[in-house]
Amino acid sequence: MKPQRTRNPTSHAAWWEQLPANFNHRAVRAGPDARHWLQVQGLSALERMARVPLASAVAVAMAASLGEAGKPAREFEALRFYEPLARSGDASRVFLPPNNDIHVDAHPMPSTGSGDTPIQRSKLRFASPFVPLNPAAAPAFARMKRVAMAHAEHWCHGDRPRPTLIVVHGFGADMPWLNAQALSLQTLYRDGHDILLFTFPHHGPRAECSLPFNGYGVFGNGLLHFNETTLLAIHDLRVFIGHLRARGVERVGVTGISLGGYTAALLASVDDRLDYCIPVVPAVSPIDAFLDWQPTGLLLSSLMRSNGVSVADMRGLVAVHNPLSYASPMAGERVLIIGGAGDRVTEPHHVELLHRHWPGSTMHWFAGNHLLHFGRREYLRRMREHIGRWSDA
Repeated sequence: MKPQRTRNPTSHAAWWEQLPANFNHRAVRAGPDARHWLQVQGLSALERMARVPLASAVAVAMAASLGEAGKPAREFEALRFYEPLARSGDASRVFLPPNNDIHVDAHPMPSTGSGDTPIQRSKLRFASPFVPLNPAAAPAFARMKRVAMAHAEHWCHGDRPRPTLIVVHGFGADMPWLNAQALSLQTLYRDGHDILLFTFPHHGPRAECSLPFNGYGVFGNGLLHFNETTLLAIHDLRVFIGHLRARGVERVGVTGISLGGYTAALLASVDDRLDYCIPVVPAVSPIDAFLDWQPTGLLLSSLMRSNGVSVADMRGLVAVHNPLSYASPMAGERVLIIGGAGDRVTEPHHVELLHRHWPGSTMHWFAGNHLLHFGRREYLRRMREHIGRWSDA
């Protein structure tokens, strides 16, 4: 791996200032090619309706976190802590390396699958020593106990160290069986790879009790907490990479869907121990996505107006965990980006930002949307080829 590069903050405007204010309203490409135009248009129209429940859930969580009088103003003031860090482009100032002495517990789970290769599973966990980067976030983190215990499900052949794929799930979709089905992980396991399914903070066993829905805590404590939750996820993923390396694993890659794709791209931007990265329908500019969704867009726009914050300013306040803010140590040829031409949750022109940011990366479009992955067989084939190439390198 090449040593990590940093940006010269005076060389040009930050990425969030280069995008037009109405970037989220930009015309969307029709599809991967003309043959699929009608299918893509139909699926995109369907998803504009289907994303309303997701947008409503995020809006409810955000509104609950900012309902207290004076809370929005304090929140925006605390968020200004992050903008200079993102502008510097120096990931080492933000993503502090975890200690090497963190013990990871492994507990056997019943094997699954049928045929000649049953999947041997274990539950990995450790008490995360993560400390929020912003002191303003520390009190809220101190009150949360379950999020501080990192979890992953490990599919491990157990005979010798094998190339391992780390999988990061999407928002509200932490179930290992769901991600295994979506990415055909059983096939990859049968081909000789180990799999580590990471649990994003505030999901599954990392969710605090008595919350309205799975993943609520990601946005339910405000954007300040959203920033630190993403930093926590990267910290814990780096601990698991260290655990794999200590067991003799030489080749480690990462993939993820939606929020997981965003996190996978960020991890590959800050940790040079990864061999490849495959973001699938990654969220790339969260603020622009929130503004395009309804009712999230109405809520966020109102908060921005009342606090005198522009769209560019708002992007900068959460850019500290955006892969576009950092020059990745990973060569672009090791990155395969999967996008849905009819996606209206993470729209194609958002995904193209990541492709352009990573010179030499490969962009593969399928003729589906965020939820319905028509053309999935083809992109899974591309993924297996990519994984095979860089796992054997």
